[in-house]
Formats: sequence, structure tokens, C-alpha cells
Amino acid sequence: MDAQHATRKGRLWWAVSAIAFSIIVHNADVIAAPVADNTGVIDADADLSRQASWMIPKLADVRQQMRDWVMAQSSDPVTQDRALAAWNAPVVELGDVLDAVIDTFAVIDPRCRPIRDLALRPTESPAVIAEWLFLEEAVDDDPQATFQRDTVRLWLGRHLVRHDQFDEGLRMLDGLGVERAVDPAALLFHQAACHFWLLHADTAIDLLDRLLERAEDIPVRYERTARLMRADIMSLEEDSLDHIARRMRDITRRLDLGHAGPRTRNVQDGVIASLDKLIEKIEQQQQQSQASSGAGGSGSGGNGTPMDDSRIAGGKGAGEVQNRDLGDGEGWGNLPPHQREEALQQIGREFPPHYREAIEQYFKRLAAGGEPR
Repeated sequence: MDAQHATRKGRLWWAVSAIAFSIIVHNADVIAAPVADNTGVIDADADLSRQASWMIPKLADVRQQMRDWVMAQSSDPVTQDRALAAWNAPVVELGDVLDAVIDTFAVIDPRCRPIRDLALRPTESPAVIAEWLFLEEAVDDDPQATFQRDTVRLWLGRHLVRHDQFDEGLRMLDGLGVERAVDPAALLFHQAACHFWLLHADTAIDLLDRLLERAEDIPVRYERTARLMRADIMSLEEDSLDHIARRMRDITRRLDLGHAGPRTRNVQDGVIASLDKLIEKIEQQQQQSQASSGAGGSGSGGNGTPMDDSRIAGGKGAGEVQNRDLGDGEGWGNLPPHQREEALQQIGREFPPHYREAIEQYFKRLAAGGEPR
């Protein structure tokens, strides 16, 4: 990457970073709003109109499934009792079903113990200790082994999503089906969360709709958050400032996790391309506005009224367009004051007021000769 391109990326990075906070604050009000249909009538239960396509297993069935698994894996009565201790307790003492399952697996299978311990070390990557989940998948057709692998992957996927590792979480959760899950609501919710934060809008909406088929049966935290996520991502427009800011937030998240590889660079390049499109669009609109204003001035009789179609407008100019030296692009952000004000007015007409404020600060910094950070 040459110095010119690096400087341009630095300026674009600062501009969007300045905008991002305002967008997030703006969205706090947007995502909480109810969804209205095309007639303007709010229908809070529109996503529940179809029959549910999945079932929530009864706790008694999950208990039996765990007993069957333990008996198939160990013939030692002492080990069996230790593994099933949580499942023999009253429901109120069982706690989280997935946590109880992973605790049972850890008693029998040593490979699950470091996975269970991740709950105590949330920043540790599970990539190495969980690789066996994928290595055995293609060769082992044992239903008990499949049940164990799928459930451990669900627990790990949930763990990763809780710690903002959405790419890794999606790898764990992708391909799992609700028909075999001990907690299908958790599966659908965390799959949707991965796609939501990675801005896979269509997939996220489909998963959220499926989760909300059983809105009255799933935990309240899932139901309310799913509705907010759905309303939020439904309003997202491709290549809008909001979309750009979210990708910037995704880049920051990846870098905070130490992920500076090809995926992160691809997202960065996409942000630059989207900003170029947005800038070009605003410039074109400004040029059209200026051309329209110029045509109105030269085609009038001096009193603001347009000329008749039957008359030919006169003019003393040679009809030549002066070529402009655009330079090497190094001063792309240093607009003359009147042009900068026109651009800000254009932004103010098309976007919320806080966008103008953020971009105005950006121009001021450029005019002062400082580099955006």
C-alpha cells in the first residue's frame, strides 16, 4: 500500500469513527420502535402468524437422554452417579440445561473438561481443545457420539457469542439442527446473533422469525432481544452511513480480539469502497444542483421566470468547458469554504443532524492541517 493510499484510508477511518458513535445513539431509539406494516398499522404479532416449525423438548426427555448417554459411556456405578448428580436434583436446582449437560460430559469424557473450564477463562480461545468436534464428525455415525458433539458445539457457540467472537461462534453453530438440540431456542438465538453482528441481514431475519414462532414459550430475554434485533436490521440499508458505521464497529471488534488477517482487511476495503460511493453520490448531487441552478439563471429573463420553450436562449460564451486539474488526490478533503458548506447542507438535507456535526468536525480538523486519527 503506497503512502497516498494509506493517508486516504487514515482520513476515511477517522471520518467514520467520528460518525459511528452518533449513529449508535441514533439507533438506540430506532430499534426500540414497534414494527409497522405497509399501511402504518403496528402488528406486534405478525411474525407469529404461522405455525411453529420446531419444538422445545421437555425437561424429562432431556433427563432421559442424558441418562442414556451416561449408561452407554460408562459401566461404573460410581461414575454414573457422579455424572447424573445434577439431573437427579429438583428442577429448581438444575439451573442452565446446557451447563448441566457440559458438566455431565466432563465427568465421563476428559476432552470435555477443558471446554467446561472455559466458563472460568472467557478470554481463552477454544480452537485447539475443540478441534476433535470437527475431526470426528465425518467418520463417526454413533447417535450418542453425534448427540455429544452437537451439544458441546452448541455450548461452545453460545460461549463464543457471549464474548463477541461471532465468526468462531458461527463455525460452531453452523449446521446444527433444532430437531436434535437440547436447547433449540438457544441455538436459534445465538445463530441469529452471529449473523446479526456480521451483518448477514437476510439470514438473521429468517432465524429470528423462526425463533419468534414460539415467542410465548422461549425465555423472555430471547424474545425481547430478538424483536429488537429484527427491527434494527430490517431498517439497515446497504452502503448507508449506518451500514458503514456497523462495519467499522466490526473491524474494531476484530482488532480488539487480535484478528488482523484477510477477513478484517476485506471488511476494511469494503468500508473504503462504500465511503467512495457515498462521497461520489454527494458530489454528483451537488453538481446536479449547481447545474440546475445555473440553467435557471441563464434561461430566465432576469425576473426569475423560465424562458418560453419556443425561444432559443442566447449566450456569449464559447461553449467550452475548462479542464480542471484534480491533482494527485492528496488534498481531496480540503474543499474551499463555500463548497464545503454546500456539501454539509446536502448532508443535512439527506441525513440526521448529528451526521452533519460529525463531518463538520472532520473538515475542521483537515483545515487545521491535522491528520485524522
